[in-house]
Amino acid sequence: MDFKDYYEIMGVNKDASQDEIKRAYRKLARKYHPDVSKEADAEARFKEIGEAYEVLKDPEKRAAYDQLGSNWKAGQDFNPPPGWDAGFEFSGGGFTGSDNADYSDFFESLFGRGGFAAGAGAGRSYRTGGGGFNMRGQDHHAKILIDLEDAYTGASRAITLQAPEMDASGHVVNRTRTLNVKIPKGVKQGQRIRLSGQGAPGMGEAPAGDLYLEVEFKPHSIYRVDGHDVYLDLPLAPWEAALGAKVKVPTPSGALEVKIAKGTQAGRKMRLKGKGIPATTPGDLYVVAQVVLPEADTPEKEELYRKMEHSMSFNPRSKLGV
Repeated sequence: MDFKDYYEIMGVNKDASQDEIKRAYRKLARKYHPDVSKEADAEARFKEIGEAYEVLKDPEKRAAYDQLGSNWKAGQDFNPPPGWDAGFEFSGGGFTGSDNADYSDFFESLFGRGGFAAGAGAGRSYRTGGGGFNMRGQDHHAKILIDLEDAYTGASRAITLQAPEMDASGHVVNRTRTLNVKIPKGVKQGQRIRLSGQGAPGMGEAPAGDLYLEVEFKPHSIYRVDGHDVYLDLPLAPWEAALGAKVKVPTPSGALEVKIAKGTQAGRKMRLKGKGIPATTPGDLYVVAQVVLPEADTPEKEELYRKMEHSMSFNPRSKLGV
């Protein structure tokens, strides 16, 4: 998938104001509208311009795109890095155009078919008995990255969020705020933490909206997570796998001694019941055996491998019929 430079498509600078972007779109839309344009690629260009405008006219989408795209060039092979949108606060407005528009895979990989992480909307409006207008503040949403270990113990963390807003000159700028957030023990990936009253302020006497934090785990050097279950690849020496052994295994809640059965093959899963992420029904920790060969980097070690080769009748490809 290629990275798309929406500023280049629109023919504007990256610091263009929202009014400049709107004017550029109107000019290009007139030039390439399929009903009037004689350009051979008018339909494709019109579609591409519409996609670029969908992002750049929306301060939230634009700020997220700017955060991601600063190190990419048009046409460069692109895959969004994990958690690229973490710490970005948005109101969940979704599409402002047609939800059925056929946007590119690049657009969908960032914002999804249904809009940029569409949320709960603007809340309810009502009037007081005295005739004053009141409207509950809009709910805000953000994705946060936490350590896997925090899900085992619970924690309090300072979370910094940035939200886009337009300044007096029509340029998008980021407003930053830091909140102290309690991470509940047993939280799992995708779960939302609600912070009451931390969304947009209400109008009149109406309350502020809420802030919903979607939890995602930071990439871990040794663990993988699936729901409440945790997976660990466990390196084993050939003799430990062949003869059996007792080895220490790290877990997010502390090291454990695990018995390795004689004849353990690479890929075998060993279940440590209840050692996954805590919950009403705790997850499990799965240890996956990985047999690691010592290097034959000295004449003596090479000789040991030669002895094994000649003394063992072993064909690892026997099941392949060769």
